[in-house]
Amino acid sequence: MKNYTITVNGNTYEVTVEEGFNSAGQTAPVAPVKPAAPAVKPAAPVQAAPAQAAPAAKPAASGAAGSIQVNAPMPGKINSVKVNIGQSVKKGDVVVILEAMKMENEIVASEDGTIASVDVTVGQSVEPGDVLVTLN
Repeated sequence: MKNYTITVNGNTYEVTVEEGFNSAGQTAPVAPVKPAAPAVKPAAPVQAAPAQAAPAAKPAASGAAGSIQVNAPMPGKINSVKVNIGQSVKKGDVVVILEAMKMENEIVASEDGTIASVDVTVGQSVEPGDVLVTLN
């Protein structure tokens, strides 16, 4: 048996590997495996400002925030913004095209309203829950 420490997406796992046996019950040859060099972990992020200052510091925000938020349902990249500030939208109207896993996803307005702010730009990466647009 051999023990390895493996890091996948920042998670570290301890793995024990046994030698295999072939159909005749004999030990199968096992090629030696070199453990990978330990990954360099990034330093912990430094909090520069209180959480309340984050929306104001967002460079992509335009206009005053509305009371209804349309959030990103998944991580991805903004391919296009289909609305402008002041534009009226109906529930189900496409507001943003979000590319995730090589697929374009139409992000729609959750309610009828008027676009109060567009908080993303084309090419920007977003995480789940990030505000894309707001409505009044």
